[in-house]
Amino acid sequence: MHIDELYKLYLENPSVETDTRKIKKGDIFFALKGPNFNGNHYAQTAIDAGASYCILDEETGVKNSQVIIVKDSLQTLQQLAKKHREQFDIPFIAITGSNGKTTTKELIHAVLSSTFKTYTTSGNLNNHIGVPLTILKIKKDAAFAVIEMGANHMKEIAGYCNYAMPTHGLITNCGKAHLEGFGSEENIKKGKGELFDYLKENNGAAFIFSDYGYLVDMSKGIQEIITYGTGDDVQYSGHVKSQHDFLEVALTKGVDIKEVNSKLVGGYNLPNVLAAVAIGKTFNVPEENIKSSLENYSPSNSRSQLIEKDSNKIILDAYNANPSSMKVAIENFAMMQGDKKVLMLGGMMEMGKDSIAEHDNLVLQISQHKWEQVVLVGNDFKNLPASFIHFDNVSAAKDWYRKQAFKDTLVLIKGSRSMQMEKVLE
Repeated sequence: MHIDELYKLYLENPSVETDTRKIKKGDIFFALKGPNFNGNHYAQTAIDAGASYCILDEETGVKNSQVIIVKDSLQTLQQLAKKHREQFDIPFIAITGSNGKTTTKELIHAVLSSTFKTYTTSGNLNNHIGVPLTILKIKKDAAFAVIEMGANHMKEIAGYCNYAMPTHGLITNCGKAHLEGFGSEENIKKGKGELFDYLKENNGAAFIFSDYGYLVDMSKGIQEIITYGTGDDVQYSGHVKSQHDFLEVALTKGVDIKEVNSKLVGGYNLPNVLAAVAIGKTFNVPEENIKSSLENYSPSNSRSQLIEKDSNKIILDAYNANPSSMKVAIENFAMMQGDKKVLMLGGMMEMGKDSIAEHDNLVLQISQHKWEQVVLVGNDFKNLPASFIHFDNVSAAKDWYRKQAFKDTLVLIKGSRSMQMEKVLE
């Protein structure tokens, strides 16, 4: 079936699903495949659940006019997303980076949606399946689309750009994340920089955090550049006013707003706040809306959440972790006011051959500060000081934490997603 014909069916049934457990009546079901599943085997289940059509790339014996066989279901999903994207003449803002992209995306969405109909990535559906699904959820009333793009190997961002076709882009930073897939820090910059490459070739615009000189270098050649940072040579500037509990940002250039009192934890969120301010101003969001949106935004999903429980203050930042994000989180925690501080850190995934060395570096960093207790979870933590506590899994760490019955203590809980460090609090 030609993509134009499929798009006509989509317009009649503008809802796409890849999980038969979530199908609603009228959805178009795309049968995708992975290492441990094959969606083609669930065609009849999808039909029984109310799917209007099933897009398969294997013959399964299900004979039904609702079944459409294509060469590759995933590629067809992406082509359909591109066809849908081509119907819009609005700003599509793409966001990528090693750390902070989901928080930045949420802040930007909060600011833009205060004034305009804005669609954005749900949660962190930012991969080769999530990006096209996000695009296909955008409706005709859209004024803006904010698309998060994650990547763990080269050419991935370039692929997303082919069908998301961003008009504007933002790279939060290029840190040590997904080293296993990228191979080196230089390749991380090249991989994330594929977004800027697309903008250069397509007369796009980029928002640049000028404090990171490498982002300034990477952006050379882009037609339009909007800058933000802590210096004087930017269009929008600000600095950390306070980070006792929550981050307070003083705004010093580009806006009449004097400050933003956020519900975010940590000075490392300063660039994320400034990015949202810059984008809000660029697209004419009233300043009072920018301020209220940023101050009302409360993080969720274990991202820089401040939880008060049993007289303790707990920073739960357990959605993801890599050497770069671990470093800033630990340094921020060390600067917080408090006599009793407990670190509970899970291992960092996708570090490849550098994993043991990066975990050793983390141990050295931790050792530079004084802590009440240090608990490390995961098999890649080696060569630990005698005072550090080590567990193989989060279940053991949870049992330990419960027995301590801490009072009036600051606790930082952080680790890669697969470590599920948030279970310590269950």
